[in-house]
Amino acid sequence: MAASRLELNLVRLLSRCEAMAAEKRDPDEWRLEKYVGALEDMLQALKVHASKPASEVINEYSWKVDFLKGMLQAEKLTSSSEKALANQFLAPGRVPTTARERVPATKTVHLHSRARYTSEMRSELLGTISGVAASQPVSEKQSAAELDLVLQRHQNLQEKLAEEMLGLARSLKTNTLAAQSVIKKDNQTLSHSLKMADQNLEKLKTESERLEQHTQKSVNWLLWAMLIIVCFIFISMILFIRIMPKLK
Repeated sequence: MAASRLELNLVRLLSRCEAMAAEKRDPDEWRLEKYVGALEDMLQALKVHASKPASEVINEYSWKVDFLKGMLQAEKLTSSSEKALANQFLAPGRVPTTARERVPATKTVHLHSRARYTSEMRSELLGTISGVAASQPVSEKQSAAELDLVLQRHQNLQEKLAEEMLGLARSLKTNTLAAQSVIKKDNQTLSHSLKMADQNLEKLKTESERLEQHTQKSVNWLLWAMLIIVCFIFISMILFIRIMPKLK
């Protein structure tokens, strides 16, 4: 099925938003947030459009729009550690938006933002350790070791939280698919029952019509038989009345 004009506009705007997200933006940049809001409206309209695409395509659009929303929300957080943690839970799209892309743009943006937040977090930790070093002299090797240890612990915590969230997401997906399967089977059973009920109703209607016709035929034959009997009795009475005086 050919893509509708609404879907083409959504793809163009989505591609533009992905390109803007990959660029370095000023803190006062407001267009991307407005564009993402417009994407949400277009996506909701596409879900109920007469020429809407397959559910897999709509899900891919939803993942990309949700990723862009989550990325904007992560950028509003105050500390780099919070941004890095929020970035861990973002799910980029799996399919390129345009044919020119070899790798989905949202995946590239995800990797770049993760690297940027990690760099910012390292800078913050270096600043903290530098402040401590001003009051308590430590060796450069010890500072680097402490920094690496803190980063490693933080990375392990992020990976653990990400794995738990992915496990919950998989469990939810499994339960949802199972519920959909049960509902689908129930719908099939209900449809079959309704079909059988309609067939039985048609058969009952046909048999009722046949019984009515048979009843009408029986009544007609009974009426003719009664008329013949009455006529026979009437003629017999007349003959009897005429014959009786002659016998006397």
